[in-house]
Amino acid sequence: MHRKNPSGYIAETSFSVWWQDSTTGMKFRRIEAGKYMAGLAENDTVAPLHEIHITKPFWMSAYEVTQRQWYMIMHENPSQYSHDCSDCPVENVSWFDVKRFIEHLNSKTGRRYRLPSEAEWEYACRAGTSTPFATGHTLSTDQANYDGNWPYGKSSKGIFRSRPLPVGSFAPNTWGLYDMHGNVLEWCEDDYCRYNQETEYDPVRRCAGDRKIIRGGSWHFGGDLARSGRRYTHEPHDRGPSLGFRLVMEDVNTKENNR
Repeated sequence: MHRKNPSGYIAETSFSVWWQDSTTGMKFRRIEAGKYMAGLAENDTVAPLHEIHITKPFWMSAYEVTQRQWYMIMHENPSQYSHDCSDCPVENVSWFDVKRFIEHLNSKTGRRYRLPSEAEWEYACRAGTSTPFATGHTLSTDQANYDGNWPYGKSSKGIFRSRPLPVGSFAPNTWGLYDMHGNVLEWCEDDYCRYNQETEYDPVRRCAGDRKIIRGGSWHFGGDLARSGRRYTHEPHDRGPSLGFRLVMEDVNTKENNR
């Protein structure tokens, strides 16, 4: 069941409650509060396992932001793979470019969009799993767009498509989020800071340094970088054909959902 409100739709599906922005068409899934084990392994020096609590529900974009949606707000398309692919993820955008997009989007819609924190991103990517991927211990190129010449672990070799694909080309995770593994790397809000192994609550990491977190792997890289707990970084002014993003939206009034 769904009901139109002044700024979009709220509805329920087999995955979760979702909301759609009527200006851009962006669709968001409601992610419930919970806890998970973040990172890769207890002895990993970059991403040691530790518990993170997400204490409030949040709304995560079901898809990476597309070239069409970027153009609607910014009236230009910076993507290197822009020919006849408006539903491909926007790419070749820096962290600062994304911040400017969000500022314009918030002004146009009157909503509060932002980048996900690294903790929110991994929580949503895992979707209740503790395996290397939301798909289990392996990830095939039938499940995600990454360089199949370099699979992770016991995953089988697959194809290398050599470019981003339209968002939603593969099945979503169990929380209804698409392309959390592969397609384009996704900027997060956080600075790159080393983990400790203490329990954290809603962390957004700030520290000295000039690098930002990106997550999810991409069409250009092998399966290792696509793991749910794998961290990667870029300087915030960097651009490239593997760099994109998705959004979190803060303030949907779920009481308008006529359940």
